[in-house]
Amino acid sequence: MQARSERTRRRLVLAGAQMFDRYGYASATLGQIAGAAGMTKGALYFHFASKEGLADAVQERGRQLLCDFLQQQWEAGAAPLQALIDLTHWLADALYQDPVVRAGLRITNERAGRHPAATDFHQTWITEVLRLLGQAGAAGDLREDAAGEGGQSLLTAAVCGIGVLAGTGLTPAELAHRVHALWQPLLPALVPPGHTPRYRTHPPATHTRPAHAA
Repeated sequence: MQARSERTRRRLVLAGAQMFDRYGYASATLGQIAGAAGMTKGALYFHFASKEGLADAVQERGRQLLCDFLQQQWEAGAAPLQALIDLTHWLADALYQDPVVRAGLRITNERAGRHPAATDFHQTWITEVLRLLGQAGAAGDLREDAAGEGGQSLLTAAVCGIGVLAGTGLTPAELAHRVHALWQPLLPALVPPGHTPRYRTHPPATHTRPAHAA
């Protein structure tokens, strides 16, 4: 029974992400979301008391996807800076492949300034970017002048800018190329001279995508 309830909840989260991505947080209705999930509104209310609560769950699911990816990077033994590079490619790919990620960004933008703040998708990404950058600095993989606020601001702007680029109509291949091109001037500004060949800036051979419930 508990497993079935969890599957139902995930189904609703995915349907919510699809509707929020398509119509926006304000315009998407619980009736639309329930219909997309193949359920009644009563079934939806059993799991989520409000649209706000469902939107929070969509953002939390996005945070989990990011953490799952980074866990895979850690288990593979990736250096922090390489994990950060791959994270930007994962984000670019997920913005095309995963409605949860797209919806998470849209919900964050449309609910900006909400108090108290729920899961903030932008802040989730920024926190992980800064954590990886800090680990790279602690490992001695950064230039001394890149480990402070300047490097943090540069990386934060770059990662958030990927979401903007994804909304300009670029194809997945074009966006992947733009992310690769982004690292061409960025990497030499971050690492000591001669260290750039240690890192791969093109997309990984494969991306790990979540298997959402149908």
